[in-house]
Amino acid sequence: RITENGIDYILVGDYYIPDLKLPKEHRPIGKYGRMRRVFLQEYKPMLFDDLVLTEQLFPHLYEVQETAKARVERIMEGLLEKNPALEKEKDAMAWVRHMNMLKAQAEEVVMTELIYI
Repeated sequence: RITENGIDYILVGDYYIPDLKLPKEHRPIGKYGRMRRVFLQEYKPMLFDDLVLTEQLFPHLYEVQETAKARVERIMEGLLEKNPALEKEKDAMAWVRHMNMLKAQAEEVVMTELIYI
């Protein structure tokens, strides 16, 4: 067993391979964390590999998930103040359309600010 650049390697046959372990804590990675992982895999593979090898991928995804979720909620509150929803009891479908539109707007901001950077 050797350590180089902060990564532990173990000897298997004639080769040293990274000694990677799954994270000890388990929190669910939600929608935004999964989207961030896919983005990193497809468009930033070197950063993705670095996060995996330094065991920082899951903490990074948890942080992105929590930050994005909180940001969407704050943006939704602001949008609701500027564009109040109709009364749900009078026209439920119009209320649902309005809320879905606001959520789509909030998620678009979060995608460009947190996920796809």
